Amino acid sequence: MGDSRLIHGRYRLLDLIGRGGMGEVWRARDESLGRYVAVKCLKPLGAPPDRSSARLLRERFRREARVAAALQHRGVTVVHDFGECDGVLYLVMELLQGRDLSRLLEDDGGRPLPVADVVDIAEQVAEALAYTHEQGIVHRDLKPANIVRLADGTVKLCDFGIARLGHDTGRTSRLTGTGIAMGTPHYMSPEQIGGDEVDRRSDLYSLGCVLYELATGTPPFDLDDAWAVLVGHRDTPPEPPRSHRAELPGYLERIILDLLAKQPEQRPRDAREVARRITAGRTAPAYAPAAVTSRPAPRTRGPVAGGTRLPSWTRGMTTGPKAVGTGPHGTPADPGTGLSGVWTPRPGPDPAGDSLPAPDPAGEPVPGQRPEPPPEAVAALVGRHRAGLSLGRLGRWTEAGEVHRAVAAEREHLLGPDHPDTLASRYEAAFALSRTGRAADALRAYKQVAEARIRALGADHPDTLAARQEMAYALGRLGRHVDAHRVYASVLAARERVMGADHPDTLRCRHNLAVNLGRLGRPEESWRTAREVAAARARVLGPRHPDTLVTRYEVAHALGRLGRWEEALHAYEEVARDRAQALGPDHPDTLAARYEIGISLGRLGRSARALTVYRELIEDRARVQGPDHPETLRARHGLGVGLGRLGRWAEALAEARQVCAIRERVLGPDHPDTLVSRREIAVGLGRLGRWAEALTEYRRVAAARERVLGADHPDTLASRDDEAHCLGRLGRTAEAAELHRGAAAPRSRPVC
Repeated sequence: MGDSRLIHGRYRLLDLIGRGGMGEVWRARDESLGRYVAVKCLKPLGAPPDRSSARLLRERFRREARVAAALQHRGVTVVHDFGECDGVLYLVMELLQGRDLSRLLEDDGGRPLPVADVVDIAEQVAEALAYTHEQGIVHRDLKPANIVRLADGTVKLCDFGIARLGHDTGRTSRLTGTGIAMGTPHYMSPEQIGGDEVDRRSDLYSLGCVLYELATGTPPFDLDDAWAVLVGHRDTPPEPPRSHRAELPGYLERIILDLLAKQPEQRPRDAREVARRITAGRTAPAYAPAAVTSRPAPRTRGPVAGGTRLPSWTRGMTTGPKAVGTGPHGTPADPGTGLSGVWTPRPGPDPAGDSLPAPDPAGEPVPGQRPEPPPEAVAALVGRHRAGLSLGRLGRWTEAGEVHRAVAAEREHLLGPDHPDTLASRYEAAFALSRTGRAADALRAYKQVAEARIRALGADHPDTLAARQEMAYALGRLGRHVDAHRVYASVLAARERVMGADHPDTLRCRHNLAVNLGRLGRPEESWRTAREVAAARARVLGPRHPDTLVTRYEVAHALGRLGRWEEALHAYEEVARDRAQALGPDHPDTLAARYEIGISLGRLGRSARALTVYRELIEDRARVQGPDHPETLRARHGLGVGLGRLGRWAEALAEARQVCAIRERVLGPDHPDTLVSRREIAVGLGRLGRWAEALTEYRRVAAARERVLGADHPDTLASRDDEAHCLGRLGRTAEAAELHRGAAAPRSRPVC
């Protein structure tokens, strides 16, 4: 096909990007929507025995294409369209910016991948397979070439259903003399080799073969000819992966060997179980403590530290105990793997006001055009970009930011300020600023990236929308919820228009909008929107997908804000149960839902039951995360509050003192959590009639909040009210009245 051919009057083929036994894959432009896509053109059907056979093949293709198009999961390549043109069957898919695992291994000289990458990929593929298997779909041709890793680390499965179509059209390779239709022998299950009916457990075996190769550099049976490979799959136990590579973790070897069991019933029950085992085995990231205040406050989002963490493909999804942002890599992948062809900026004015010269079709340099950068320099920056991403995944955000800023400066010099790779590094630098609490700096950086992406990619490009969505998150962190709402609403409208209402990124934006509505004091709208998002995510991703559970958690939180605590309690209990089954009982998100159960019970006056919940939670958090972990201390704080509600003030005071001392040592004397505990000490002292001591504690809290937050901050004013109340109990009414007047004055000022 010529590179100017127009398929179905809509898809213009531009560059051939792949060729295989079943056809070709082209980079193309969707002229109707103005976006770039990948078009897979299957080989012409040729001359089948009769018209009936050709009609059956076409119908089978349409059926398989519809199945593939119905899959909606960030770990599965999106199929936009399909059809037939001049006897050629074609599929239109999202254009992926990354490399398949086969190329990834080849580009690294056949060496195995780093252990962390193997685990990361294994986790993502298992989750994607779990989703597709739950839809009743079996891949049947899982191999490294059908798994693509994007620039941000997201992993996508390709060619669902198409492998099965290939068997029907007779285009798969066959082993000489066997008469068995073959895919790729290195990754086939024993039952597939024997021609038996296969189910999802065959995909699990193929996954084991893929992981074995990623971990060791070779497939489990890397023999001289196809027949020997098949005999190995059927009859020979694989060598343990650690016999090739000693540093592989034991849990990973066990999973791989279990996947490679000869009998399907001896393999893991399903891909969801595989994903859970991987999640349980991987190392927890570093912890970034979350702030606690005496009133509802935004909770941090992103991978939650301590214990295990969410599957890596949920990076970028709203996760964690109270997610409110778009998260790391929460959008379609930013470029970052280096140039995969010539990047052509949009025509438009350059900074000096002149038009940018169009590229010369003959490939000759145009006066004023940036020369092609040295490939080795681009590759070196790719490696450094990935190192920055890895630092971020480990929670080392300050170091990650330094790396991304340095890479951004060098990419700007080498590739230009508006090149997608340059903007990818600037985006990641902004994200690091956000994660280190520098919301104002992050907002400025995101705004610059968004403006540059509008110039280079267009206002509705997914990467542009990603930067704008992070702007909204930063605005929310700065307390500018009205501005955040405007940006979220604008991004949501664009995502719905470009991606569709049920696309995972669209639903993520709606989730964030729901959370922000709560911050705006619009709890009814927040609850209604969150409920709609939860229903959509359950339909698209599944009822127990981590994203769905996060939104169901937000529904419960909104119910609490509405004072509907009985319903909130029921919702939190369901989320805790489903998280325990989907993520494990010790996962931080599961523990977070259990904490909210304790809060809800306390609000309903069921303090005795709340104490039981808190005690069990403290024991589990201490075991999983450690006795001094901020979340363990938060559960202990809840226990102290519950003791007070039961009138056991001496015990409550003792608990508050212990928690405060640990928080002061771990978090610092002015940390919001520490100050909340200090206030609880003052409350306990007052309840015990020790008002003079209580006054000292209240004043310490008020002075610290004024120093850290400012005199007019609501928390500071609340502390001054506490101090005035204490003075009144001591009979010092004139001082109390003066404090009350001083605290009331800022509240009465008009808002500019």
